[in-house]
Amino acid sequence: MRVLILSSGGKDSSYATWWAKLRGWDVSGLVTIRVTGDDSMMFQVPSTALVGIQAASANIPWLPISIEGDEETEMNSLEVALSNVVYGSRKSRSETWTADELIQAHWPEGWKWPANLRRLRPTEPIDGLVVGAIRSDYQKTRIEQMCSRLGLKSFTPLWHHDGDTHMQDIVAQGHEIILPSVSTDGLDESWLGRVLGAGDIAELQILAREHRFNVDGEGGEFETAVLNAPWMNSRIKTQHTVHWTGRRGWVDIWGAELA
Repeated sequence: MRVLILSSGGKDSSYATWWAKLRGWDVSGLVTIRVTGDDSMMFQVPSTALVGIQAASANIPWLPISIEGDEETEMNSLEVALSNVVYGSRKSRSETWTADELIQAHWPEGWKWPANLRRLRPTEPIDGLVVGAIRSDYQKTRIEQMCSRLGLKSFTPLWHHDGDTHMQDIVAQGHEIILPSVSTDGLDESWLGRVLGAGDIAELQILAREHRFNVDGEGGEFETAVLNAPWMNSRIKTQHTVHWTGRRGWVDIWGAELA
């Protein structure tokens, strides 16, 4: 089974990648949506550039796809980009981009492009797409409809997983997670950029009950980024600046490299 992972660089994408690897599948590429607008109802916005370094660490090809985040066009943009690779080299590309053009268009200025990062190119046909969706019917339905049109099987290994159990397990299994953004009562500046351990998860569970937010961030209360995982060969080191407004905050990751 040759699959692509739709990866934001967060905890659920990391789990989805590991899940596919444990099944012995050929993870042929990580596909990342880079939202150029202010927001998206479908895709994570902060820290997605880290996926390129995650891919380099695991020796997996990467395909960044730039979209504006518009609800009416974002899925079509993803589908067009995927159609260039999922059928293999026998299908001509519907767009004329080159690998170098992708780099220039999708990689933040000033970041070091990993020398060992491979670009996702059309070779053998792809069989399926693995997505880390947990509870968003909106996201899952739109992905499944796109996969049907592309002739791909859709896999959502985390679908309806219990939030408390998921957060405990993913940290216990060796996924090194930080929070690059928080936007809910109960989570203050101290959570930004913190590497989550078992004690942090226990504290997060208490705060989630007190302030009535989703412990796994599924309501948009926080975003996650993964610096190391069982499927990666090297940890990511970052340089960043924390921004806090008094009610919400984010981490500006301005540098990253493999340890």
